[in-house]
Amino acid sequence: MSNAEQTDTPEIPAGLTKPNEEETASQALQHDAANQGAKVGLTSDEIIIKGGKPLKGRIEVRGAKNLATKAMVATLLGKTPSVLRNVPNISDVRVVAGLLALHGVLITKGENADEWHFDPSNVEVAHKADIDAHAGSSRIPILFCGPLLHRLGEAFIPDLGGCRIGDRPIDFHLDALREFGAVVEKLPSGISLTAPNGLKGANIELPYPSVGATEQVLLTAVLAEGQTELRNAAIEPEIIDLICILQKMGAIISMEPNRVIFIEGVEELRGYDHKAIFDRNEAASWAAAALATKGDIFVGGVRQEEMMTFLNAFRKVGGDFDVHDDGIRFWHPGGDLKPVTIETDVHPGFMTDWQQPLVVALTQASGTSTIHETVYENRFGFTDALNTMGANIVVHQNGLHDESRRVKRREFEQAAVITGPTPLTAADVVVPDLRGGFSHLIAAMIAEGESKVSNIGIIARGYENFIEKLRLLGADFVFEA
Repeated sequence: MSNAEQTDTPEIPAGLTKPNEEETASQALQHDAANQGAKVGLTSDEIIIKGGKPLKGRIEVRGAKNLATKAMVATLLGKTPSVLRNVPNISDVRVVAGLLALHGVLITKGENADEWHFDPSNVEVAHKADIDAHAGSSRIPILFCGPLLHRLGEAFIPDLGGCRIGDRPIDFHLDALREFGAVVEKLPSGISLTAPNGLKGANIELPYPSVGATEQVLLTAVLAEGQTELRNAAIEPEIIDLICILQKMGAIISMEPNRVIFIEGVEELRGYDHKAIFDRNEAASWAAAALATKGDIFVGGVRQEEMMTFLNAFRKVGGDFDVHDDGIRFWHPGGDLKPVTIETDVHPGFMTDWQQPLVVALTQASGTSTIHETVYENRFGFTDALNTMGANIVVHQNGLHDESRRVKRREFEQAAVITGPTPLTAADVVVPDLRGGFSHLIAAMIAEGESKVSNIGIIARGYENFIEKLRLLGADFVFEA
């Protein structure tokens, strides 16, 4: 069995430590990548790819990173054990498993490797130092706050990490928790929270439909005394799947028009049995890889409904797809790819996580494409490596004015103008973040010559067994497993 296929029984990840404060940004990235890769069995930090070979074949996509990790946190709310199926073998899942284990949750595997069992009978306070060490680069600890305040009356959040794609303020989270009655104390080592009078329902309006803040409110409100009204909530499919999980546990949650969610607090919740929704981001990434490499990839486990916005853009660029009961086939039908203008937005708009891999395909389109990034303020850093390889991408740090736009302009937005087609040549590149890293893999696969892509452990945060999947699709690469 290859390293990419390992499915060991979950345990507290070993050897995770925070980068030394004196490390450079580059050293911190390498440190982080090594930790992430180690959690899922990657023993090497780099892959050498020979470009020019179309990716063809079938791969399977399992549960969404953005649902599975939150569903795992929800197990803290139940009085009885929970079962989560379709769990992806990614490092973010291992991080959350480690944090749950630190708090006394017993985690075991079911008959299938992607079935995990969680017993929260003995939840207890974890040491701050252990939380800090095992959180690694994940931002998931912030979502432990509501459940731990309900179970233990206290919670601790270490310094939050995650992909370096711009500021990730947690003010939305902390403001919401204060509305429920939490007392927040900022410490040099992180943030300490207590609930001396318990948590009570609140009327909350988010300044932006943040996915994380919406999850925070849901995980907190279900056991809070009274009713909570959440306005301007995120409504991504992963949010809906989390609501389904909470309802299975005994929660009372109503969704109203115009991004309004009502939650009636209950006295207790039970465990759940649930199959996680598929990972839309991974599916779109492989679709973009098929388009860029002039390949043909069947992505199993994917549904059309949650991918409709992406499928429209994929077709506009010139890609083709067939929808089947068990997945979607994506391929390049021949001919020239077409330029497009895309604006990222919250669901049901075009996801920010979809634009990065698609940008690589757009370097091969005939004409000028424009991507307006309205969700994160620094998500085009990955294009530097693409330009080094021969792409023609100009990033406008303050965005671009366009009268025809449908998404409201935001102060922090950026825009990228991609002019193509431009042949790409091999280069040594360093993975900067999760989605940008996968984009670099795609670029290396269409570039002439051999490229070395380093820090690939970061990609393991959200792409299950991606090395093995590249093998299944016939990619030409060398990886020292």
